[in-house]
Parts: sequence; C-alpha cells; structure tokens
Amino acid sequence: MTTPIMQRVPHLTTALTGPLERLERDMLTNQAMIERWLRQQWRETPPPLYASVDLRNAGFKLAPVDTNLFSAGFNNLSPEFLPLCVQAAQGVIEQAMPGCARILLIPENHTRNAYYFESLATLRDILLKAGYEVRIGSLLEDLKEPKEFPLEKSQRTILLEPIERVGKRIKVGDFSPCFLLLNNDLSSGVPAILQDLEQPIMPPLALGWDKRLKTNHFKHYANVSAEFAKLINIDPWFIDPYFRRCEDVDFLKREGEDCLVKHTEELLAQIQKKYDEHNITLKPFVVIKADAGTYGMGVLTVNSAEEIRTLNRKKRTNMSMAKGNRPITQVMLQEGVYTFETWQDAVAEPVVYMIGQHVVGGFYRVHTERDVNENLNAPGMQFVPLAFVQACNTPQQHCTPDDCANRFYS
Repeated sequence: MTTPIMQRVPHLTTALTGPLERLERDMLTNQAMIERWLRQQWRETPPPLYASVDLRNAGFKLAPVDTNLFSAGFNNLSPEFLPLCVQAAQGVIEQAMPGCARILLIPENHTRNAYYFESLATLRDILLKAGYEVRIGSLLEDLKEPKEFPLEKSQRTILLEPIERVGKRIKVGDFSPCFLLLNNDLSSGVPAILQDLEQPIMPPLALGWDKRLKTNHFKHYANVSAEFAKLINIDPWFIDPYFRRCEDVDFLKREGEDCLVKHTEELLAQIQKKYDEHNITLKPFVVIKADAGTYGMGVLTVNSAEEIRTLNRKKRTNMSMAKGNRPITQVMLQEGVYTFETWQDAVAEPVVYMIGQHVVGGFYRVHTERDVNENLNAPGMQFVPLAFVQACNTPQQHCTPDDCANRFYS
C-alpha cells in the first residue's frame, strides 16, 4: 500500500504561531495583487531557467538565506511533482529558445559523487520528457571517449561525452545543440572552450561563482523585498535578512579580523533592535559565509564578536578554503535566521526549486546533529521530498493558513 502524499508532508512546528500566521494571512489576502506584481516583475526581469532557494522559517520571519543558480538536488524532489517540472520546462525553454530541439548539459566534474549524478540524471530526464534531445558534455580534460556511469540507487545510467569545439560552436560527436545548459557553477573560472561561443549558454557565464557574489545578490534582493513589502504593507525585515561584507580576509593569518568583529557587533545590535521592536526574546546570531561559494563550505555561526577572535585552528582552516581549494578572501556576514521546522524531531529547513518563474517543488534539508541556529548544509544532512499536496500557487482564502495549499504559498 502506498503512503498518501498528505502523510509525507513534514510537520511545521510554526504552523499557527505569531507573526508568521499574520504574514501568511497578508499574502493570502493580497494574492491577486501579488501574482499581478510578480507577472510584471518577470516581464521586466526574466527569471533564470532554473534555480533553488534555501529558506529559513523562524515563525516570526521567513527569509531566503541562499540562492543556487546551478541546482544539484533534482533527485530529492517528490516524484509526484515531476510532471509539473516537465510542463514548466516546456514553457520556459520554448519562451527563451523558440524552436529549440537539442540541449547539451554541461555538468560538474563530480565523477565520484553518486548523489550528484542522480540529480543530473533527473534533470536530464525532465528535459527528455519535455520533448528535447539531450546529451551530457563533460569538461573533464582526460575524458577522450564517451563513458557510461551506472547509478546504483535509481538503476539508471549517465553517459558523459567529451565536448569538442568547432569554430564558435560546441558539439559532442555529431550532436550540435541549440544551447548549452550549465549545471556547473564555474567555481574554478570559465574554461577557454566555453568562451566566445555563438551558441547561447544558460545560466550566463557571468553568473558563475568566479564572478558572482552573494552580497551583490542580496543587495538586489533587499530592493525587491522592500518593494514587495510596501505592496502588501508589511515590515520588509520579515522576509529579508540583514547582511554586511568584509574583504581582504584571511582567517589563518587573522587578516581582516577587525572588519569581521566590527560588522558582527553592528549586525547583532541591528538584529537585537528588531527583536525588541517585535517582542522576540531569542538571542541574535550571525552567519559568516564565503561571498562566492557553494556546497555549504566556508560557513561559520557566531553569537558574539568575541567568538571571532577566539576561533580555534580547525574553524579557521574550514573558513580558509572554498570549493575547488579556492582561498576565501571575501565573506558575507548575514543575519542568522532560526529554523523552527522539524522532521521527526530533527532540525529542518525548506529548499524550494523553480524552473523559470514556476515553483515546481522542493525538499527539506534535515540534520539530526545540528541546532536551530546552525548551518544544515553540512555532512550528515538528509533530504525529505516535499510534496505540496496541492499546487501552492492555488491557495484558498476561505481555508485556514495551515490548510495544505495555503501552508506553502508563502
């Protein structure tokens, strides 16, 4: 007997508490106006082809803390929502690339990461079911012939093929794609073979981690959230985390430490002022993270500025290198947002997936050994598929905020 979807939806401990319920009611009440505003925003600024967002739900605050433009967790989505992914992909790709028939996926070089290959296979299958020819072209320099990788968990296979450049076009064998779909975050920079092509590349090369900064992203997000908050008359702080930036940092050499201490003190005071304003009795904290990075590397939680001066060697070492052994020289100091959501008594946070402007599902990142104020994107994390039960873009105003469709609209 299959388990009903309803029973697989993680319980939200914040379902009926405090300001979040009021925030949800504000959004439900203003749904038509919100959707109209979003449509206008997408016309002015088209969304990326796909993306995922890490959220933190503190009950009194619901805010994104990270956005990934090269998502690598498609295998963690609920199978019930894959048809929605297919439909969204059809619409978004046809709008972005009218008449396109062939797509070349450019993956990470994780040939030993079975979890990543499962995500890559799921993304490939979504595109195949959307009606496109799809091949996977590898950037691995030592890959000279097509190589098949069996996936033990799903019993699927992945075929990696060496890419070849002919003039200003990329191909694999006799397969010449309409565009290249990056699933490689370019942490090590843009390979020469991908530069100055006539084929479109999505997401654009300029959005790789060799150029993109989290602080720039959240600067733009702050402007968007302020406009949105004004639209529905809420405090923008309920959906937007404060942040600062420190440059020329070296944790091992203790360079940039005064900047870290100063901004941590200022952030904690700024957060405390908001906590006092909204009668929140929790203790503020700050998350320090690499300004350009992914995979949860280079992340540190502090409750006071003094903790920065007394960091042990292990923590300093962890904060010295990002993915691909890139030295961390610039960091974002971000307001820590508690997560009071749980899955079977373990701390959890929602990760929401989008294709274009369409929310297509998500999952809970769960960690049994982390606390409500810690980074959950760390070794030992688990993933629980998040089936929305009903599409979360069709809430019912006559139902309670805890109703299934309403629960996830925010």
